[in-house]
Amino acid sequence: MIKYYYRSLRTDGTQEIDAPKRGTWAYVEAPSEKELKALAEKYELELDLLQDALDENEVPRLEKEDGHTYIFVRFAFATRDGEIDTAPLLFVLAKDTVITISPRRLSVLDRFLTGKVPFATTQRTKLVLQILQEIVNQYDTHIVAASKKIKLIRSRLRGHEVTNQDFIDFVLIEDELNEFLGALLPLNVALTKLLRGGYIQLFEEDQDLVQDLVLDNEQSIDSATSNIKSIVGIRDAHSSISANSLNRTMKILALATIGITIPNVFFGLYSMNVAIPLQHWSWIFWVV
Repeated sequence: MIKYYYRSLRTDGTQEIDAPKRGTWAYVEAPSEKELKALAEKYELELDLLQDALDENEVPRLEKEDGHTYIFVRFAFATRDGEIDTAPLLFVLAKDTVITISPRRLSVLDRFLTGKVPFATTQRTKLVLQILQEIVNQYDTHIVAASKKIKLIRSRLRGHEVTNQDFIDFVLIEDELNEFLGALLPLNVALTKLLRGGYIQLFEEDQDLVQDLVLDNEQSIDSATSNIKSIVGIRDAHSSISANSLNRTMKILALATIGITIPNVFFGLYSMNVAIPLQHWSWIFWVV
């Protein structure tokens, strides 16, 4: 699916147009091979790079071929099961047009189309940076939500109320955070390269936006790393507490075993077919 959006600094709303023109945002979602070939021919792009945007394992990176800049990133989205996953997104700056290609719906698209984020498709670089900012903000929102879940489970640990489901949740949260780090760390490298120049023209305002993006991205990375350390710490603490509780239980059982063993020695002696003192006394059972 290919849609063309247009919005200038002079227009109030975003227009969906039938044919692209100068300053258009070409939004491409789950395209077919035919649509990718048409884009590659129309804008003289590298078809292989466009196809990479549909690779679920594609990592953030920068490419520049024949004067066109390709920016690969990953954005977070919620699955039908309620879990958080990431998907690739490709920005292409070509012929006065911004092209975004992804295998699924861009989760922040509605914020642009509904006017929550003021933008202009005629400002290509700024539009790309604004979308990147929304993607980074979305990561931060998911990381904050994961942090709240971790704190909730940690509070239950103090009351020894942690269940097996909590540890299953830990595994899922840790997997999500590692997925985020796998997207944010390469993105930070790509943003740093953008800031150095050579890929796209950055005005002073654009440079400030990139610097803010780098800072926000680094904060998200630090938060994700900190949460993973918290999960590992809580897991280790619970293991230590469980081991300590097990040792106490084993001591109690050992003492109980010793207490039961001593009478059993006498019981065993008086059940043997050998001469034993007082074996003919009728009250010796109660003595033993």
